[in-house]
Amino acid sequence: MSQDKFKLFSFSGKMKIMHLSWMAFFITFMVWFNAAPLLSVIAESIGLTPSQIKTLLILNVALTIPARVLIGMVTDKYGPRLVYSLLLGICSIPCFMFALGTTFEQLALARFLLGFIGAGFVVGIRIVSEWFPAKELGTAEGIYGGWGNFGSAAAAFTLPAVALAFGGADGWRYAIGLTGLMSLAFAFIYYFNVTDTPKGSSYFKPKRSGALEVTSKGDFGLLLVMKVPMYATLALLTWKLSPAGVNMLTEQMVNAINLLLVAIFLVDVYQTYQVNKAVFSGTIPEFERYQFKQVAVLNVLYFSTFGSELAVVSMLPLFFAETFELGLAQAGMVASSYAFMNLMSRPGGGWLSDRFGRKSTLLILTAGLAMGYFGVAQIDGTWALPVAIVMVMACSFFVQSGEGAVFAAVPLIKRRLTGQIAGMTGAYGNVGAVFFLTVYSIVSTQTFFYVIAVSALIGFFTVFLMNEPKGHISEVNEKGEVTLISVN
Repeated sequence: MSQDKFKLFSFSGKMKIMHLSWMAFFITFMVWFNAAPLLSVIAESIGLTPSQIKTLLILNVALTIPARVLIGMVTDKYGPRLVYSLLLGICSIPCFMFALGTTFEQLALARFLLGFIGAGFVVGIRIVSEWFPAKELGTAEGIYGGWGNFGSAAAAFTLPAVALAFGGADGWRYAIGLTGLMSLAFAFIYYFNVTDTPKGSSYFKPKRSGALEVTSKGDFGLLLVMKVPMYATLALLTWKLSPAGVNMLTEQMVNAINLLLVAIFLVDVYQTYQVNKAVFSGTIPEFERYQFKQVAVLNVLYFSTFGSELAVVSMLPLFFAETFELGLAQAGMVASSYAFMNLMSRPGGGWLSDRFGRKSTLLILTAGLAMGYFGVAQIDGTWALPVAIVMVMACSFFVQSGEGAVFAAVPLIKRRLTGQIAGMTGAYGNVGAVFFLTVYSIVSTQTFFYVIAVSALIGFFTVFLMNEPKGHISEVNEKGEVTLISVN
C-alpha cells in the first residue's frame, strides 16, 4: 500500500490514480447524460413526441443495470486498468451513433447501448480501494464519485452552449460527437498511466467467476431475493415499450423478451448455486465469511440516493423550463445546480463516514434526503427562482452525501469481491432510476418527488439492520497465504 500522505492536489502515487480515475468517471457521465440538456432541440430536429422523449430517458439508464453487475465481475477478474480503458473506447461508438441518428428508432438504440458506459463508475471504486488505506477510503471514494459525477452537470451547462456555438439545427450533433471523442482519447490516456495496485501489493481475485460469492445459506437466499428487482425492472422497461406504453415493441416482441428474461434469471440462479455450492456443505472457513445483509442494505440505500439523482438529473432541465418559463440554456444551467453539489457533497459524505462511522452517517444523511425531497415537492411557479435553486441544492447535498457514505462502506465488506459488490449496489441505483423515471412518466411531478421521499424513509429504517464495519477483512493470496486488510 502506498504510504504517501493525502495531498489532494498532488499528481503522483495514489493521488495520480485517483485523479485519473475521477476524470475517466467524469467523461463517462458526460457521455451518459449528453442528451438530457439538449432534448428540446433534438426533439425539434427529429420530430419527437413527449412520450418518445421520456422513453429515451428511460432507455438511457436501462442497460446499466446488468452492465454494472457484469463490469463488476470483469473488473475483479481482469483488473480496473484494462476494463476502464476498453469501456471508454468501445462506448464512444454508440455516442457517435446517437450524434448521427435521424430517426427515433436510431436514437433509441444508441441511448440503450450508451447505458453501458454508466457502468464505468464501478471500475473506479475497485482501483481506488486498492490504492488508499481504510482510514482515507471514504474521502477518496467520495472525491472519485463526486468529482466524476459532476460530468452530468458539466454536460448540462456546457453542451447547450457548444451546440449554439456550432449553430444550425444540427449543432447538437457536434456537441454530442465531441463527448465521444473525449471518451475515445481518454481510453488511451488511462491505459498508459495507471496500474491496478501499488508496486508490491497483491490484487485479490474472486475464487470463482460467474456470480457473487456468499458465505452462508441465509445469505444465498437473500442474494437471490436481491436479484429479483433487477429483473423486474427490466420487465418494467419492456412494458413501457409495449403497446400499453409508447408502442415501440409489438406484443409478440414483448412476450419474447419477457420469456428471455425468465430464462436468463433461471440460468443466473443456477450459476449462483454453482459458484456457492460450498455454503451447503459447510466448508467455508470462518475467517473468510462476510455478511451479505451489509450489501443488501447498501443496495436499498443506493436505490434511493443514486436512483433519484439519475432520475432528477434527467428531468430537472425540463422541470425548471416549464415551471419558471426558462430558455434551454438557462434551464440547463439552473438544473446543473443539483449535480454541482457533487463536488462537495459526495466527498463530504465519505469524509463524515471516515470520521464518525459508516452507520451513524448513513442514518443522518438518509433522514435528510427524505426531508429534502418532501421540500422539493412543494416547488411551483409561485416560488422565487433563487429560493427554488437553494431548495434543490439543499436536497442534493443529502442525496450525494448519502451516495458517498454508501461507497465509503462498500470496499470494506470483502476486498476480492469489491467490484461485484459495487456492481450490484450500483445496479440498484439504476433500478431506482428506471423505477422513478417510470413513475415520473405516469404521475404529476409533485407525486414523483413524494415517491422518492417515501423510498428514502424505507432506506432509513433498513440502516438499522446494518453492522458497523470493524476489524479486518481476511483474504487469501495466490500463494495460499492469509492476508489481513484493516477496515478501520
